[in-house]
Amino acid sequence: MKKELFWGDCYHIFNRGVEKRKVFCDKYDYKRFIDSMKEFNNHEVGSLRDRLDSKFSTGPTSALVQPVEEEKLVEIVAYCLNANHYHLILKEVSEDGIAKFIQKIATGYTRYFNEKYKRTGGLFQGRYKRVEVESNPQLLYLSAYVNGNHYIHKIKELESWEFSSLPEYLKNKKNGFCFKNDILGQFNNSGEDYLKFCKKNCDDIKEKRAFSKFLLEE
Repeated sequence: MKKELFWGDCYHIFNRGVEKRKVFCDKYDYKRFIDSMKEFNNHEVGSLRDRLDSKFSTGPTSALVQPVEEEKLVEIVAYCLNANHYHLILKEVSEDGIAKFIQKIATGYTRYFNEKYKRTGGLFQGRYKRVEVESNPQLLYLSAYVNGNHYIHKIKELESWEFSSLPEYLKNKKNGFCFKNDILGQFNNSGEDYLKFCKKNCDDIKEKRAFSKFLLEE
């Protein structure tokens, strides 16, 4: 592993559906949320619907949304969307950037979801949780935890979940939207070594959870 880096104002953000309900029911819901992350990462107040509803329906979307070239609220470091919850790692680059970013996403996505599934009321379980990242080891560990969260929950194999930022890390996509260079830059063989790091940490987490469950059943 190369020289450690660490930058402050970085947070682990997570939330789940109210009453633990599903908030992503099909692949178009996942894609809507991901496109919202790209499109809402600016100071504009506008609605995703106003510009993009022709691309979003209960059917396939068209081309991927192109990020708006404006001042960002946050840098999106990593993300993973599971059926009833999400995890994000965000670096705040604008005053109150995280709060504004999450509010825009939650409000817009809830409206989309409620209209699509004919429901009313809040979709997420209260205010999102926010934990500050205080060291480089914590940042690296959290990146593995978030990028591999689907694997920890036994949803899909580590490299097989398209609604996580891990594929972007492994391929180091030039057209991706995650701010990943400072993490990947700490690994000699970038994607390959990072994948090994993620798998080891995620396997450790799964083992600890299984052992804890065993103790509770004793």
